[in-house]
Amino acid sequence: MTETTPLHGRIALVTGATRGAGRAIARELAAGGAEVYCTGRSTTAAPSDYGRPETVAETAELIRADGGTAHAVTVDHRDRAQVRTLIERIDATHGHLDVLVNDIGGEAYVEFDTPLWEYDWDEGMRLFETGFLTHLLTSHAALGLLVRHRGGLVVEVTDGTRAYNAAHFRSTVFLDVTKTAVDRLAYAQGHELAPYGGTAVSVTPGWLRSEMMLEHFGVTEETWRAAAEANRGREDALPPYAFAISETPALLARGVRALASDPDRHRWNTQSVSSFELGRHYGLTDADGSLPDSWSFIEALESAQGAEPEVDDHR
Repeated sequence: MTETTPLHGRIALVTGATRGAGRAIARELAAGGAEVYCTGRSTTAAPSDYGRPETVAETAELIRADGGTAHAVTVDHRDRAQVRTLIERIDATHGHLDVLVNDIGGEAYVEFDTPLWEYDWDEGMRLFETGFLTHLLTSHAALGLLVRHRGGLVVEVTDGTRAYNAAHFRSTVFLDVTKTAVDRLAYAQGHELAPYGGTAVSVTPGWLRSEMMLEHFGVTEETWRAAAEANRGREDALPPYAFAISETPALLARGVRALASDPDRHRWNTQSVSSFELGRHYGLTDADGSLPDSWSFIEALESAQGAEPEVDDHR
């Protein structure tokens, strides 16, 4: 273990490592010295419902190209048998698991602003199963291995801080229940892990400027800010003005790496924390050197006209 590789010797499992935050977290943990298992459904021959080109094999290749150690495993985390086989493989190979990151979202099945009685039941259950039950199934299979050594960490990635979600309805019943359930899962796991020296934390990015979101809004890393600023005060414009405070997956990933590397990480046990809060605590910034506070800005927009993005800008 060195200052640059504080996670050397640790085994990490990152679910949903195909793209976005999952991919970034897997790469950061590997850069910190961890050996990372990258899982997801997407393969070149069989892309997932998102219909995007990224695969977990590509994520592992990026890690290895950077000098890290990674294993790509195609797993549908809705399938208990597949998840158990994955955990048995990690156990047989290493005998321990140190970091579990549950980062499967289910956003492909969201029907925004659709009341429960009009929501397509099958789509709603796919959202709940993909966005929450995958987390529960994976933790159910993995925690027995994680508590074998003291100091294990579980990171539950969700959308929205506990405080924000407690005060805001998240567009639809299925989405609202799914995302708040993930946070509650972190809280509950933290209580059960504590006697074993383990930690469970719920983390959320701000408005994530992922590959999928950039494509959805028809912007690029070079044009997103100007496009969002141009839509100030316009209703239903894409991208919306709030996207001006968006962040890359790097900010959350750097926060998770710092959390995993922190010998005093138990201070975060059962808590809900944002990428901004992790960045502020550990002295981190996004890829461009800024530290955007998305959730505070979104709340300010809701309560006052003319709110300006709050960004600690170190560029």
